[in-house]
Amino acid sequence: MGRAHGVASAFGGEAWAAARRTPVYSPDAVTLEPGADPAALVARIDTVSPGASVKDSFADLDLTGAGFRVLFEAEWIHRPAGVPVTAPDLAWDAVRDPDALRDWARAWDDGGGNAGLFRPALLDDPETVVLAGRSADGRVAVGAVAAGAVTWSVCPTSSARPTWPGPSSCTRSAGCSPVCPSWVTSRATT
Repeated sequence: MGRAHGVASAFGGEAWAAARRTPVYSPDAVTLEPGADPAALVARIDTVSPGASVKDSFADLDLTGAGFRVLFEAEWIHRPAGVPVTAPDLAWDAVRDPDALRDWARAWDDGGGNAGLFRPALLDDPETVVLAGRSADGRVAVGAVAAGAVTWSVCPTSSARPTWPGPSSCTRSAGCSPVCPSWVTSRATT
């Protein structure tokens, strides 16, 4: 997502980080190991502009000295193997052109004013695939953005939204961020 917005980022030994503010709903850093050095992490992100955020994957960072506070805490979600869940009748396809991406983003946004977050440059990234699960009438019901090893599951806000056994059924109405990484972190700070 950051690349589509011209935001460079880098992996370090303890964390991934972007030196300037990332798009809305995206963290500025994500810890990759427990015990990351708080001062070193904060030095890699923009703490001058308002809204800096860090996904503390191990819930062990104390960033209060840098002015951060815990925004929310979350837990991993797991569904054990067993009786298969019946999936809704959806037609899945990869979003490949700017018009389809715009329709996908509008479904995700549900009038919230952030549909422009998903820029056409996202489709140019060979490591990123945007998927749409369409209902029988052709509307985007669910979707995902897969970037490298990280999958962001997206459930457009709709009273007709199906329950589905995909990577995530995280929704705004369920109290989740509209875009939820499938590797949900233990704590987010801002």
